[in-house]
Amino acid sequence: QDPSASSDSTTTTAAAAPPKTKVGILVVGLGGNNGVTLLAGSIANARSLSWETQTELMSANWLGCITQLEPRGVHGGVGFRGRYDLADANDAAIGGWDVRSTKLGDALYESRVLEYDLVRRVRDEMNEMEIMKGVYDPSFVGESQHETATHVVTGTDASSWRSRVDRLRGDIRRFKEERGVTGHTTVIWSASVERPSEATYGSADELLEAIDNGAEDDLSPSILYAVASALEGCSFVNGGSQNTLSEALSELYETKYRSDPSASLAKFGPLTDAEKPAYLLGTDFKAGQTKFKTAAVEYIRALGLRPKVIASSNHLGNNDMLNLTTKKTLSAKMRVKSDIFTPWNETQLDHQVRVMYTPHIGDEKRDVVEYTSLGFLGCPHTMLTYTRCMDSVLCVPLMVDAAIWCDYFARNGCDAGTAARATAYLFKVPEGAARGVDPGFHRQMGELERALGGTLTKTTTTTSSAAAEEGKMTGKVLEEAVSKGVITADQAEALRKMAASM
Repeated sequence: QDPSASSDSTTTTAAAAPPKTKVGILVVGLGGNNGVTLLAGSIANARSLSWETQTELMSANWLGCITQLEPRGVHGGVGFRGRYDLADANDAAIGGWDVRSTKLGDALYESRVLEYDLVRRVRDEMNEMEIMKGVYDPSFVGESQHETATHVVTGTDASSWRSRVDRLRGDIRRFKEERGVTGHTTVIWSASVERPSEATYGSADELLEAIDNGAEDDLSPSILYAVASALEGCSFVNGGSQNTLSEALSELYETKYRSDPSASLAKFGPLTDAEKPAYLLGTDFKAGQTKFKTAAVEYIRALGLRPKVIASSNHLGNNDMLNLTTKKTLSAKMRVKSDIFTPWNETQLDHQVRVMYTPHIGDEKRDVVEYTSLGFLGCPHTMLTYTRCMDSVLCVPLMVDAAIWCDYFARNGCDAGTAARATAYLFKVPEGAARGVDPGFHRQMGELERALGGTLTKTTTTTSSAAAEEGKMTGKVLEEAVSKGVITADQAEALRKMAASM
């Protein structure tokens, strides 16, 4: 046999395999604890690394990322991998911006989030990774952040709102091209919490006109990142507490708006993937204490008890909490922590929240919550919970899952409302198209299951329609063959049955 023929055969088989979906994840605040933990986890999984911990030899895994875990147990549950055509996080391209110039490997070491034996294995590689300069406005963050903000967009690129947005759009396009992104790209705000923006707009056109005309409005960096993301066909996830999401910004993310440009939108030139879905999601990742609160109070209500007092406190010493020592940024965080139960209309509930900055604790969040309710004949019912975990270890899986879900829903043509409701479980206060979703954690997971089921129904309907059309074509071909005497009627009927059974 000719060796070259064998080689060609192998090449043809490989080419026929469906290409992997390579999603893009761009992190605003890449050098922060969340960003460097995400990068370290990506490298560890891609290399199948193992490292020593205090208790055992640990191997790389995606625990906490429900898009990357397979269902287990008699009744399934836990994970979604294998149930749906989800992208593999091992293939994701990860990049982003930061206003600090600290090398990423060094930032990982300084964070003290992961075991040193893992840190030392990935530090050099991470130190070689690019950090794009961040768009920065000192008025939106606490004074504690000003001294280290040296890696920022300056000069002509920072001379106006429009020039900042154009710079970010260029960064996004370059990232996607250089990293070979084939799937959907999601931009995730994981930088310091901003003070609330006072800018308000009635429509996407008004927002774009303000940016293009250089209006002296109170536009935050997070809004500019979100606008740039929309114009480049990327989803934007507000992982922070600030009021980035708005009706005007939501309209900018509507496929109908982007695919039929108004005069205001046309000023921003050709859009990327304007006819494909992109999503605006938020607000504030629901990673630890708040996620359990929504499950615990859901449980209390399901028992028929009446929740009266929820008194909670948490303390940690990372940079995010340092930024919150400024009153102007703390107000944004307290808004989302206090508003989580609003849709339940539990007017009798006294929900108290306290947060404390304790440098010695670092990233290891400690939280205590006491739940006091009334049971049968008004008798008290009290529960107490205590949780310890690295804050970034809780947040990073939400970042991964947010990007994977955005890619999946975009590939399946899901509208903004479906994607927002399906991912509401990720956020303390679901806003935008998810506003008003039931706060209960398990109810929100039910929204995800319903949305995913809808994508299978859509696929089944499309497949059935295609099969029906193929059947009609087969019938016509066989009828013509019989009329021309190529085959007999009995042979045609046998071929029809054979085609139907395949």
